[in-house]
Amino acid sequence: FIMRTFIKSWIPQCLRILGSPCRLFHGSNRLFTSQIISYYDSINQYKKELPEYFNFASDVLDEWSRLEKDGRLTANPAFWWVNDEGEEVKWSFEEFGFLSRKAANILSEACGLQRGDRVIVVLPRVPEWWLLYVACMRTGIVFISGTSQLTSKDILYRLQTSKAKCIITNDTLAPAVESVIPDCQFLKSKLIVAKGSRDGWLNFKELFAVASADHKCVKTRSQDPMMIGFTSGSTGFPKMVVHSHSSYGIGFATSGRHWMNLTPSDIMWNTSDTGWVKSSWSSVFAPWICGSCVFVHNMPQFKPEVIAETLSRYPITTFCTVPTAYGMLVQHGLSRYKFMSLKHCVTGGEPLNPEVMAKWKIQTGVDIHEGYGQTETVTICANMKGMKIKPGSLGKPVPPYDVQIVDDHGAILPAGEEGNIAVRVKPMRPFCMFSEYLCNPEKTAASVRGNFYVTGDRGIMCEEGYVWFVGRADDVINSSGYRIGPFEVESALMQHPAVSEVAVVSSPDPVRGEVVKAFIVLAPAYVSHDAEKLTHELQQYVKKVTAPYKYPRKVEFVQDLPKTTTGKIKRKVLRNKEWGR
Repeated sequence: FIMRTFIKSWIPQCLRILGSPCRLFHGSNRLFTSQIISYYDSINQYKKELPEYFNFASDVLDEWSRLEKDGRLTANPAFWWVNDEGEEVKWSFEEFGFLSRKAANILSEACGLQRGDRVIVVLPRVPEWWLLYVACMRTGIVFISGTSQLTSKDILYRLQTSKAKCIITNDTLAPAVESVIPDCQFLKSKLIVAKGSRDGWLNFKELFAVASADHKCVKTRSQDPMMIGFTSGSTGFPKMVVHSHSSYGIGFATSGRHWMNLTPSDIMWNTSDTGWVKSSWSSVFAPWICGSCVFVHNMPQFKPEVIAETLSRYPITTFCTVPTAYGMLVQHGLSRYKFMSLKHCVTGGEPLNPEVMAKWKIQTGVDIHEGYGQTETVTICANMKGMKIKPGSLGKPVPPYDVQIVDDHGAILPAGEEGNIAVRVKPMRPFCMFSEYLCNPEKTAASVRGNFYVTGDRGIMCEEGYVWFVGRADDVINSSGYRIGPFEVESALMQHPAVSEVAVVSSPDPVRGEVVKAFIVLAPAYVSHDAEKLTHELQQYVKKVTAPYKYPRKVEFVQDLPKTTTGKIKRKVLRNKEWGR
């Protein structure tokens, strides 16, 4: 549900003629902008101290706005939004600042929110999501995002556990919110982003039309809470992960600069849904701390042809999507498209199969730089610009993190030995780690073993310092005493031309306890093949390309795999189905 009136009313004032995305600064201007990026990068590198006070809106976005006013930035917009209906929004940093101050006044005045209050925002990829995120920074209100796929039960759980005083959503989810309001004693106001009004709801569009743009950003300490992300574990309800203003606000300077390779001349498109933390990473903090343009395509569903056409049509220089989506794109075939501006691609969220990486490089000429992190962290490891890419590797640790592979007691393991991927948090906890699991001191304490925060992922570090992902601790398959990571089996299967997509999970077995099972989406040319013969062929193939004990003893051919809105495969759904959970 897009507020077309709101968008169209701003287009005449906010539309800018876009210059070449590769236009260079004058020498002194380029130096000045690089000093801003270098300053925050040097904090991550422990070369400069973390400031006592920091606010991303006033210290980063407003700083770019001042440089823009002085003519020291490229002609790129700060924010560029399009949708399937041909609507388009372009805002400069100055325009974005003006609009986000109006949104800040709505939160403080009409919604009655104060510094430290929490607000839940459940919106698709509409411009208002970005305005409200920055408005929360300006007011010191804690931002909590949720995916549009949330059910009324999910919404109730989030409202009750977070004690949020306000919820902001659209027409689609308003009925689900209304159904749980009697059980939400902390909720004080409801704000709807929609064309028409709704009983009992404040209307964002109407309030926005009359809101003042005069707003003074609050002064926040670096360690004050800024946002809360909900993260799911293998057991129990989702945990609330608290991040400070500096954690995400400064913590992405190094990965933005060295992994995503961003500068003020770049236009970055990240396809993540607003409900997932990757949207904060790559559609807010990393690009904007580097002065880059955030590009957004409001796609209701992931369609390879729409992605390819968008990369062809717009001057996008940096692209980020999940590995499964890259797989769907190379399967779709990209040879008929020309990505004239594309120069850098990154991915994360799940392991990238080397076969997909190789096909992408053949079809586009661009490498995919894989990175790794969690809701609780910023980028932990990455294949950074200029580094030798080792296909299948997560890359090397990203400053300020000291990353090691440790055993279950927190002791560092030697190179080549499998263990827990961990980040050193003692004697000094990196500023860009989550502050705590809110209202859950037991889980917060349990995440540390010895001197290390343990990610819950299993991995290996080679002698060159590259980290290799084995699987989630709860995804690793233990079959007859052999520990098998699903990723290596998937990578082996992806090399066979019959396999379009694959997900590997554990399946119960009366003799071995559990065995490897592969759910496979076949390439079109193999759909009519004899299933039994093809199963045998694939099993033999895996035995040849990896250790024979890893081969899938069970194979099921399926039409498609369950995925999140961002295209990540939901292995947990398949595993639960196998185990009858």
